[in-house]
Amino acid sequence: MKNSKILTLVAVASMLAACNQPMGQPGRGVMQGGNINKQDIGTVAGAIGGGVIGHNIGGGAGQTVATIAGTLLGGAIGNSIGASMDNADMAAYNDASRRALENAPAGQSLPWKNPDSGNYGTITPSNYYTNGRGQYCREYNQTIVVGGRKQSGHGTACREPDGSWKIVE
Repeated sequence: MKNSKILTLVAVASMLAACNQPMGQPGRGVMQGGNINKQDIGTVAGAIGGGVIGHNIGGGAGQTVATIAGTLLGGAIGNSIGASMDNADMAAYNDASRRALENAPAGQSLPWKNPDSGNYGTITPSNYYTNGRGQYCREYNQTIVVGGRKQSGHGTACREPDGSWKIVE
């Protein structure tokens, strides 16, 4: 059972690491300001959601298989949704994310919407805490609706020395 959980965490961490590239380069973390690869956002959100669903559906030895399958399927679906988000969607999403992480009380959802595309979503942060490296961090939940298809995800972001937020898990 321990090995299956470790395998699942490694798979999810590998996918998240792909989004965690240096500032100013496409594909870097979601809330770091500047250019963001929208497919990465969709992939991560979908993988997290799919992994959670797969984990809850599977049982016993099949739970690991269900979790991995859910993570992969969710990531593929999320990638597709992310590919259809345009720059205005991403600007609205990024603005709401920064405002939510910086100022929103725990549990308060900040919405975003692109009236041109009709795409929308919410970012809901939790309480602040300081991690082992002394960084100011927050967990958050997000919902993104693109073309009527809803994806939800959960993550943790920590404030970098320059004031930007970086996804850490």
